[in-house]
Amino acid sequence: MDYEIKVPEVAEGVTEGTVIAVSVAVGDQVEYDQTLLELETDKAVVAIPSPVAGVVKEILVAEGDQAKVDATIILLDTQDESAAAGEDTVQPEEPAVQEEPEETIPQDEPEEPVAEKQEAGQPAESLDLSPVRRDDRVAPAAPSVRRLARDLGVDIYQVQGSGPGGRISSEDVRLFVRDTMRRVTGGGVQAAGEFAGLHAQRPLPDFSKWGEVSREPLSRVREVTADAMAYAWSTVPMVTQYDKAVIGDLETYRKEHNRGVKEAEKVTMTAILAKVCATALKAFPQFNSSLDLGQKELVLKQYVHIGVAVDTPNGLLVPVLRDAAGKGIEQLAVELNELAERTRERKVLPEELEGGSFTISNLGGIGGNAFTPIVYAPQVAILGVSRAEVEPVWSGQEFESQLVMPLSLSYDHRVIDGAQGARFLRWICRALEQPIELAMKS
Repeated sequence: MDYEIKVPEVAEGVTEGTVIAVSVAVGDQVEYDQTLLELETDKAVVAIPSPVAGVVKEILVAEGDQAKVDATIILLDTQDESAAAGEDTVQPEEPAVQEEPEETIPQDEPEEPVAEKQEAGQPAESLDLSPVRRDDRVAPAAPSVRRLARDLGVDIYQVQGSGPGGRISSEDVRLFVRDTMRRVTGGGVQAAGEFAGLHAQRPLPDFSKWGEVSREPLSRVREVTADAMAYAWSTVPMVTQYDKAVIGDLETYRKEHNRGVKEAEKVTMTAILAKVCATALKAFPQFNSSLDLGQKELVLKQYVHIGVAVDTPNGLLVPVLRDAAGKGIEQLAVELNELAERTRERKVLPEELEGGSFTISNLGGIGGNAFTPIVYAPQVAILGVSRAEVEPVWSGQEFESQLVMPLSLSYDHRVIDGAQGARFLRWICRALEQPIELAMKS
């Protein structure tokens, strides 16, 4: 019997992905939990396994295709009763997972006839349904649609109508609200064929007038990065503070420590910074928060999860070290080495890229003496690290040659004042220069 393999909901908020590899062919015998294809989503590359054993009867997608959650991608011929039994046990799980993304639309649909009935019975309504004019223009929408827009707090003149002559329907209003809310919460939503940050770009000139050009599609990771950075840059009033830490003694100790340990256990400066920042976030809790403007509240997180930017061939990804404040540097080093390796190999899980409350971006291994990292909303701060260099440092009596590491702290000025930013960054520098203080603060 035929068994439909559908795209599961691989992570919260993920609605589709790009097929980057198909691991089977028509006629192949597949086993339970065998990888059928790989899907690149907003979060990571995810292997889609087979929930049953069987023979591949038909493959409905190809490499490069977009596949939405709950879409059928492969048909299997489950040739025996055991496979059919497997279908009975696995299949009920899918509706529970797949219903959630579609939940809002079916519930909204019945409301439209109700609104139309209310339009016929307008005397019972106390709302003013007369056309709202702006510059002698009338909103091209029925009274019921204007009522819906008012109830939802929507300026109907901002809604793009999809009907004849630009007429606005109730569904246009709902889509506008969904689009706006997802942008505000960082989820993002895009029309077919474009990513969410595209609306901010002016039309490009015809570059071919000046010479030969070529085009290549953006990877899903690059699309998401572009949207997240554009959203942060346009909504977060950022300030960047700069400071330098003298790390000669710390670097000498780190190198000495790494001589006697395995490669996977070697301590990196990023691992040390993760511990220092985690401890600093406990001392300065406003840096471990998120701003909820809708509720006019500051969300203070009791956990400390440190995101670490990792450069991969497919773009920048930020895996997260969980509960960094409660772990030692050696444990953080082992976890970070393993997590970074899996991230570069595209084996990181989507949930390992979520939940960060503060981010570290270390470019010291590449070069540069300063940069301005962009806050990764809804976080409120990010630490940038540049290459350490030997510089003359005044000791109070004379200049001494010291290994100095430049640090750049960007933060959301709505949450953090300049004095707080300076104290936080100086705290980090002091902890790197005098590690005993870190142990005492912990």
